[in-house]
Amino acid sequence: MHGDVGRSLSLLLRFSRLLPSAFLWPPRLHSSVHLPIEIAQSGIHPIYSCTAHYVEMLLKAEVPLVFSAFRMSGFTPSQICIQWLGQCFWNYLDWSEICHYVATCVIMGPDYQVYLCVSALRHLQQDILQHTQTQDLQVFLKEEPIHGFRVSNYLEYMEGLERNYRSMVLSDMRSILPRSS
Repeated sequence: MHGDVGRSLSLLLRFSRLLPSAFLWPPRLHSSVHLPIEIAQSGIHPIYSCTAHYVEMLLKAEVPLVFSAFRMSGFTPSQICIQWLGQCFWNYLDWSEICHYVATCVIMGPDYQVYLCVSALRHLQQDILQHTQTQDLQVFLKEEPIHGFRVSNYLEYMEGLERNYRSMVLSDMRSILPRSS
């Protein structure tokens, strides 16, 4: 935007009208007139109630060894995904991969947020199993970047997840903000 405040504001206003903005830009939801009252009053952000739920569900079905490792470690995959998503993968992915993550969710749909988290955990499967054995899985996932993860290497896998789960995942995401695009 070359420092042009007007163009930047225009971009953000247009982006705020898209459904992916609700999941990629969590603070924007607090002032949304489109958020159903029951969700707003619950105090539970849609990333927790929707994205995290589906990460757990898909991980259990698609990458059961990783799901089991989390259970043995005493914490949930959604806990780490909420941290990653809350920071937009800052300090976990390279800048170019963060840009690919955001672009993928905007272009392909907000459900790709779920598929990307599952893909990242699948990518880390060997590390997750190793750190489960050494009993430092939570520390590893919270403090270490996701080495070698490239969104482009997992697009085909994410498209497979989309084919199998989109009707359910995206319909739940849309139900959170029924008036969004």
